[in-house]
Amino acid sequence: MLVGLETGDDAAIYRIDERVALVLTLDFFAPIVDDPFDYGQIAVANALSDVYAVGGTPLTALNIAAFPRELGPDVIARVLEGGQVKAEEAGILIIGGHTVDDKEPKYGLAVTGIVTPGKQITNANAQPGDVLVLTKAIGSGVITTAGKAGTAPEEVIRNAVQSMATLNRGAANAMLEVGVSSATDVTGFGLLGHLSQMMKASGLSAVLSRSAVPVLPGERFGRYQPKHGASGGCRFTRSRGVRARFRTYGRRTNLWRDADFSSGGPCGRPCKKFDC
Repeated sequence: MLVGLETGDDAAIYRIDERVALVLTLDFFAPIVDDPFDYGQIAVANALSDVYAVGGTPLTALNIAAFPRELGPDVIARVLEGGQVKAEEAGILIIGGHTVDDKEPKYGLAVTGIVTPGKQITNANAQPGDVLVLTKAIGSGVITTAGKAGTAPEEVIRNAVQSMATLNRGAANAMLEVGVSSATDVTGFGLLGHLSQMMKASGLSAVLSRSAVPVLPGERFGRYQPKHGASGGCRFTRSRGVRARFRTYGRRTNLWRDADFSSGGPCGRPCKKFDC
């Protein structure tokens, strides 16, 4: 076992031999948007992000679904269709799955991928002096919760859906080409939750500049609390010495620098400091 439960990483990694290790993950959640096709696409993009975040290549997946009987076959078919379209875009095969009867709809994937042993990227290797890079604007959870309350404009919701349904494959390619210290995705726990987890696993603290954090159009800090997971971007740390190469790659994927890492913290344990 190369990566297990110890640091709460995005996926488990199990070595088969010196050339191949399996990347294993499972992710599903209840609907965060009204359109069933969009929901299917977002759920699949979210599940695949776990594999991309550890530097792996997703290969196959199994559907995990729970639907109430009264939802109707047409709606269920659209959810699965959305998932299938996104899987095809990612170049993976959905080769089966399991569905149960449940009062609240849920959908996602169990994904299997591969990575070369020793080439995996974890959330536990951020280094002092690294800078934090985000690949998607945040705020999708706030916007979709506002959408459920009927207070978010349609254009704002559409922008959030487009962001959540975008694969993190380009971000993963960027970090593999340039080289990074540590990585994770930003999903249900939000930026601060995943950043705190990375700091704890790496034994570091971070200075986060709120003014540098990219936000989706229409996002309002603190007004709504997300109730379900959301598909966000990847977040990785890198040394300052590779900044020029990231600028070159940044022409092909969105990249924002918004934090710096340092050893320990004033309380003798990892903590976070905000420069607002």
